[in-house]
Amino acid sequence: MGIHRAFVASLLISLFVFQLAEALHPNQLGATSFYANPPTKIDCGKACAARCILSKRPNLCNRACGTCCGRCNCVPPGTSGNYESCDCYAQMTTRGNQKKCP
Repeated sequence: MGIHRAFVASLLISLFVFQLAEALHPNQLGATSFYANPPTKIDCGKACAARCILSKRPNLCNRACGTCCGRCNCVPPGTSGNYESCDCYAQMTTRGNQKKCP
C-alpha cells in the first residue's frame, strides 16, 4: 500500500513539473508555435511595384504579380528571375502552362 501511494505521488509530482516546464517554455517542449506567431502579410502593392518597375506592360505585370503575391504572400526580389526565393510564386502557371507570375 505504501509503494502504491509513493508511485501515485511521484506520478502527480512529475506531471505537475512537466506542466510547469511547458508553461514556462512552450516552444522548446514540442508545442507548435504556428498559432503563436502567424506570418505577417507583406504589402503586395509595394512589392509588385518594385518588381514591375521595368516592365513593358506595368499594368498587366502589377495585376499578375498582385494575384500571385496574394496567394503566396511573397514576391521574389529584383525586377525578374530570383524565383528560387519564393517557390509558390514560381510554380503558379496559367491554363496554357506558362508562368503566371512575373
